Amino acid sequence: MRAMVFDGHAPRLSLRDVPKPVPGANQVLIRVEACGVCRTDLHVVDGDLKHPALPLIPGHEIVGRVERTGNAVAGLQNGQRVGVPWLGHTCGLCDYCASARENLCDAPGFTGYTLDGGYAEYCVADARFVFPLPEEAEATALAPLLCAGLIGYRSLKLAGDVSRLAIYGFGAAAHILCQIARHRGIEVHAFTRDGDTAAQDFARSLGAAWAGGSSDTAPVAFDAAIIFAPVGALVPVALKAVRKGGRVVCGGIHMSDIPGFPYADLWQERSILSVANLTRADGEEFFPLAARAGVRTEVVTYPLESANEALDDLRTGRLQGAAVLTP
Repeated sequence: MRAMVFDGHAPRLSLRDVPKPVPGANQVLIRVEACGVCRTDLHVVDGDLKHPALPLIPGHEIVGRVERTGNAVAGLQNGQRVGVPWLGHTCGLCDYCASARENLCDAPGFTGYTLDGGYAEYCVADARFVFPLPEEAEATALAPLLCAGLIGYRSLKLAGDVSRLAIYGFGAAAHILCQIARHRGIEVHAFTRDGDTAAQDFARSLGAAWAGGSSDTAPVAFDAAIIFAPVGALVPVALKAVRKGGRVVCGGIHMSDIPGFPYADLWQERSILSVANLTRADGEEFFPLAARAGVRTEVVTYPLESANEALDDLRTGRLQGAAVLTP
């Protein structure tokens, strides 16, 4: 099969012919229809996330069709449309797995990082971490839901019961989360890169009550702020923008260093917390919610062999919405 492979020596992928994978007893073989390009993929190829399993096929927003099931797999059928997310395996034995916090598993496997992912024509996945997906939707439209959607939803859960929300960084995750938040009646304010009027217009088109640059003064005090941009300097900014008791949720897997700030900005029971991965329960809650909310994803499609171009467009901020590869 064809696959885009990262060998760790440079932030570029190469198109190669590699053996088609064979599913184990608890795995499924999936023919990939589409695979989203996530900022986490950038962190892998740019070296921000250390120790990927090399050589590696990236990609963890996978939509495809089951082609073959392992002999211990139940509940999935050949031809069925499924999705594969970032969290691809857990031990099932550690304290975290035993307490419904499998996203913090001590011995996890991550799709497109420690396990081969979906920048390919086929992939294998642990059947326990495969989500059934709607048959009627476009595969390219579903792909961003597998990470950008799920991590946005988990970030919103951690933000708590809010009526006024700030989002810093308006990319793939934010454009999905904005629609979920508006469906729930939450007032959304979007902060983008300074001067990025296209992203600000995009946010307003999705229901944001206000949109501006990240250095603009917040027009109101927020119940919570979610930061998707991997910019640590935004944490003190967001802290100043939330009201007493407000939360600042860092939604990315990697962020530049957070600068020092006065304790007064944290005082009055404000808090900072991070989101780590997802749980299968998140997916079971999120996909029906996305359908009820009528979430539509804005995608730019690329052929598989143009994965480097898609990563470059994401790296430089040239995208509105999400990039998706189609093998």
